[in-house]
Amino acid sequence: MFFDPLYLAVMGIGLLLSLGAQAWLRKAIGRWEKVPLGRGLTGRDVAQAILDVEGIGEVRIEPVGGILSDHYDPSRKILRLSPANYHGRSVVAAGIAAHEVGHAIQDKQGYAPMRLRQAIVPLANIGTSLGMLLVLIGVAVQALGLAKLGVLLFGGFVLFTLVTLPVEVDASRRARVALAHGGFLTREEGRGVDAVLGAAAATYVAAAVTAVLQLLYFMLRAGMLGRRD
Repeated sequence: MFFDPLYLAVMGIGLLLSLGAQAWLRKAIGRWEKVPLGRGLTGRDVAQAILDVEGIGEVRIEPVGGILSDHYDPSRKILRLSPANYHGRSVVAAGIAAHEVGHAIQDKQGYAPMRLRQAIVPLANIGTSLGMLLVLIGVAVQALGLAKLGVLLFGGFVLFTLVTLPVEVDASRRARVALAHGGFLTREEGRGVDAVLGAAAATYVAAAVTAVLQLLYFMLRAGMLGRRD
């Protein structure tokens, strides 16, 4: 199956989308990480200030190793920032820190898509491993029932990627609003935040499109869209 020209075409499209989005993001970060905030705040300072304004006192901010490893952990109420964004005083650090606070605000307000995403994490993990394995085995031995089960499991992963889109876009929207209301940015700095968060959103779009294309291919091979020999 993995040598099927159609599958190679599907994955080729996904790869091009992913590489394009990653290149866009790297370009945006490379441009704006060199621009310091006029107020001289670090990413941690920005995150804490927004949390204070929103009245979110239970969330801790911690540094985490890695590059672009920033994330919010709703189960532990911890906002983790990579070293460059925890200590950094750039437009990029402010934008990414504010974006992660956007997730904390979603958590506080019970934002439904975020709740759904958290609920389907186990299903998504199964879908990316067991689901693909069942499709592969089912197609190889012509056990289409097994392949269809694999497709359904993989569909959980696809659902996760689709739900992730509104969660990430909304977090970026909240970040922009918080930064604007807090007076953290000049107009030029705001342009930089928009550029970085927009490029980051493109990576999630690329992932979702790739996942959907894979799902459609697996459905085809499992006989769910008509038999394909």
